[in-house]
Amino acid sequence: MAATRSRSFGGRTVALLKFNFNRNDVMPQTNKDALGQGLFFIRGLYIYAIIICSAAIVYATRDIGPFSSPSLDILWFWLSAAIATAGALFRAMASGFAAYGTSGRVKRAPEAAELNTTGFYSIVRNPLYVGRIVNYAGLAMLSGDLAFSAIAILLSVLIYIRISAYEAAFLRSKFGEQYEKWAAATPALLPRLGGWVKPKYDFWWKRMIWREQHKLFLLATGIFLAWFARFSFDIAQLSSAQMIWLYVYAAILVLRLSISALGATGYFKDLR
Repeated sequence: MAATRSRSFGGRTVALLKFNFNRNDVMPQTNKDALGQGLFFIRGLYIYAIIICSAAIVYATRDIGPFSSPSLDILWFWLSAAIATAGALFRAMASGFAAYGTSGRVKRAPEAAELNTTGFYSIVRNPLYVGRIVNYAGLAMLSGDLAFSAIAILLSVLIYIRISAYEAAFLRSKFGEQYEKWAAATPALLPRLGGWVKPKYDFWWKRMIWREQHKLFLLATGIFLAWFARFSFDIAQLSSAQMIWLYVYAAILVLRLSISALGATGYFKDLR
């Protein structure tokens, strides 16, 4: 069972749930969606596959776009990077406003200390997954291959439709009528244009950084690898001006490692 205690984080008092290893605390045994559960469990691996495939395609073709015009290919590359970034930032913003003990990094099963219905969750039930799909779309487009981009985007949508249905069963069983009322008015993955409700909580920078820093690092990695693959990953082929991007990525890597080191000290403790 779950025991409750309170703690203050930056002026915000939240209820902390301490779970034991009883699976019933997070996912009811009545949910038999093995495929949904499996996709949920490995959902963090999809981005690696897309990044690797995109970089491999660029490496093989030495091209960053689907056009015969170099200028149009460059435009495609930056459009792809912008789409990937927009998806990552949409997810980060939704994560920063989410209630404590929800939308977490837990892999084995969904968790929800309360039902998120405000902020980004007032226009779409799964804003983190919407951000992910858009992020994946941009990262796939960095391959410069239309066929791979279309397949990756379609698979992303199908995968997250199934994961969303799996999570919906959990939320329905836990929150009942409250969930049904919210779900009836709020689309699952296609954000509505109206109906925005002011977030219940203030934006939580510290938790957003802890929860999204690795995903933002992978965004930078995907863009950098797709760009560098065009040069066969050979530093000797880079001009002095192009070397700046290598230094920028190195700085991002140092920042990522610094945040991880800070986490090892317990600075981000209990920020689920």
